[in-house]
Amino acid sequence: MKHKISLCISALCFITAFLITMSSRTAGEEALASRIAPEILRFHILAESDSAHDQELKIGLKGLVLDYVHSQVPDSTGKDGLIEWLENNRTSIETMSEDWLADQGAPYGVTLEVTKDYFPTKAYGDMVFPCGTYDAVRITIGQGKGHNWWCVLYPSLCYTDSLHAVVPESSKQTLSCLLDQDDYGALLPRKEKDGKKPEVRVRFRLLDLLR
Repeated sequence: MKHKISLCISALCFITAFLITMSSRTAGEEALASRIAPEILRFHILAESDSAHDQELKIGLKGLVLDYVHSQVPDSTGKDGLIEWLENNRTSIETMSEDWLADQGAPYGVTLEVTKDYFPTKAYGDMVFPCGTYDAVRITIGQGKGHNWWCVLYPSLCYTDSLHAVVPESSKQTLSCLLDQDDYGALLPRKEKDGKKPEVRVRFRLLDLLR
């Protein structure tokens, strides 16, 4: 009986320590996000539902919109200029999207808005962006009840080739110029910062304790 109580206490201590560690880590990531967010514009697209067809439509529409934006907006355009262009061309993008969806046999409505959203920690190719609140261009297909897709629209870190998900060097250079160097370095994987590939070991200590 005493042994079981000891195990329960150990497990409780482990869980408490784990939660404290995760809370501290999240706070640190959100602090980093608050520093870099003024220079970054995220892209967020929500599918109508989680059906396979609606998820395919989401990916197709993502590519359509990104190609249109990249073909129309000069490469030298900054974040504020890109937001202004998107707001001025909101109706055109919505109409183009709805027409494309209708051609696919899915006459959903589409809304585009520039907003602020909370994003979880997310890797884009070989860069990792911390969780936090960012300015975002959000496109909602229909009711927007399905799983979403996101990337960084400015600087352009969105890639369409999932087999070669590498952030363009030109985008990295732009981001490096916009951010404090320590903050920029925090976005890079460890192997880029010190030339070594990090070793990852996963062990479920709680299971060890219970055993």
